[in-house]
Amino acid sequence: MKHLPGTVWGLMIAYSLMMAGTSLMVLLAGIIGTDFAPSRDLATLPIALVVVGLASSTLPTGRLLHRFGRRPVFIAYGFIAIASALLAMLSLTEGTFTGFCAAAFMMGWAGAAGHQYRFAALEAVPAEMAPRATSFLLLGGILAAFVGPELAVRGRGLLSTEYAGSYLLLSMSYVIGMVIISFHQDNRVIETDHENSHRPLREILRSPVVILAVLAAALGYGVMTFLMTATPISMHMHSGFSLEDTKLVIQSHIVAMYLPALVFAWFYDRLGYKGLLWAGAGIYLLCIVIAMIDTDFLHFWLALVLVGVGWNFLFLSGTNLLAKGYRSNERFRVQSVNDFIVFSIQALASLASGWVLYQWQWSGVLWACIPLVLGFSALLWAFRNDNCLQRDTG
Repeated sequence: MKHLPGTVWGLMIAYSLMMAGTSLMVLLAGIIGTDFAPSRDLATLPIALVVVGLASSTLPTGRLLHRFGRRPVFIAYGFIAIASALLAMLSLTEGTFTGFCAAAFMMGWAGAAGHQYRFAALEAVPAEMAPRATSFLLLGGILAAFVGPELAVRGRGLLSTEYAGSYLLLSMSYVIGMVIISFHQDNRVIETDHENSHRPLREILRSPVVILAVLAAALGYGVMTFLMTATPISMHMHSGFSLEDTKLVIQSHIVAMYLPALVFAWFYDRLGYKGLLWAGAGIYLLCIVIAMIDTDFLHFWLALVLVGVGWNFLFLSGTNLLAKGYRSNERFRVQSVNDFIVFSIQALASLASGWVLYQWQWSGVLWACIPLVLGFSALLWAFRNDNCLQRDTG
């Protein structure tokens, strides 16, 4: 990793701080919602609104990036993130669930900029180093996995209202992250003559490369979010595990999402995208089987670790594969549409997770994931001979 430019290092550190809110919300939002929401089936609404805000923001963010460049947008969205954390703190203090939901939506909206860091890292290096750059960026998620839940636990009693102090600490994390990202310098992308013409978006999206890239990331986020959103409520509220035990499972899950980034480039050199996509789908199926066996701590922990690893393979493969399907002058359009589709799927999964858990408990959540994984596997099999899945694609 020592040959990666300083830009990628800065993006990684900023990513770890700006995404801490996601891990904090994963741990706390459902628990707060269970006690705070007007109805228990709305317990996961705040975490769902984080994802809805993210999905809603992707297309406007793409247009802003195209007009102003990455650095000004990254800084502006940093201010939105800070405001969202302070609004969440104030909403808990004042006892308004509506305000807390609004803060969750704002936090998700600001998160669209954080998810663009991976494309900024990809563009900061030569094409042959792209898998290393994007996988290294995601290592920042390991730090976020600890920062967010630790802020949640350490801020729990910081103020008179339970958990209000957690969001005060989160706002400080956002401030530091925004200061770091303010030093980011946009990279000039040189367009060749044939890239001056704009292909219709519909034509780009019909490419097998783009189809598989988008669906791989969508499956990765959809199944992961569906399970992760339900886990804190299932563990802490239904199965009686302590908040510390629940925190450990969520932290382990988030670490498992990002730790394989250390070896992603090595796996890619040996397996190619085809092997990594099959591995991601297979790991998801294994996770579901293990989670169905029992609801003790070990099975929760192992299932959530596996879903983290599967997400890493699917999401990183999708991110790098997507770059093979567009020209440089098309990047903001395609990247924003990709993120809109992926995070819209994530939003639907997050919204549905609480309802399915409320209706059919943990087992119903698991059964609902199986058709999604099998459907993607069938599509991957249908494209098995396509050149976009060959190793030389990367």
